[in-house]
Amino acid sequence: MNKLVLATRNKNKIEEMKALVSGLGIEILSTLDFPELEEVDEDQPTLEGNALKKARYVHSITGLPSLSDDTGLEVDALDGAPGVYSARYAGENVTYQDNVLKILTELEGEKERSARFRTVVALVTSEDENLFHGVCNGEILTEQRGDKGFGYDPVFKPEGYDQTFAELSSEIKNEISHRGRAVQKFIEFLNK
Repeated sequence: MNKLVLATRNKNKIEEMKALVSGLGIEILSTLDFPELEEVDEDQPTLEGNALKKARYVHSITGLPSLSDDTGLEVDALDGAPGVYSARYAGENVTYQDNVLKILTELEGEKERSARFRTVVALVTSEDENLFHGVCNGEILTEQRGDKGFGYDPVFKPEGYDQTFAELSSEIKNEISHRGRAVQKFIEFLNK
């Protein structure tokens, strides 16, 4: 494998994924490099389903190995929500800040704030399909802290750390995050 297409238009994810796989010696492209690719509707009921749907579509059009992920924030006090709906928790076409504010509002006064990020990375090639899972446990804080990262990073404090994802360096975040752990399994698979 000398080329890999990241099945996303999310510039934050592209930057993070490129950093995670930079040592592989593979040319990393994204859907931004293929203007003919349409936006994929993430309408599957699971993270696995959405990740596979995006990677299959990109592979079918480009013919290149495609890597996609879908990530969900699962909050125990909200019975696992927002989960598969994390990116559009506050509605369609919302900002990261809209989603963060909705979580903070829903958890107002709640003592039990444990949560986890779960990522599923899908690799689709001409030969087969593989899934790689990553989980990062932590908690949702009562206020936002930090200005790095994206999404729910300012309110998510990973287990074993005093800082939120938005306060940690990208190197530390990539090492301990849900996406980092899933991509590490993908790298181990490639190295076999």
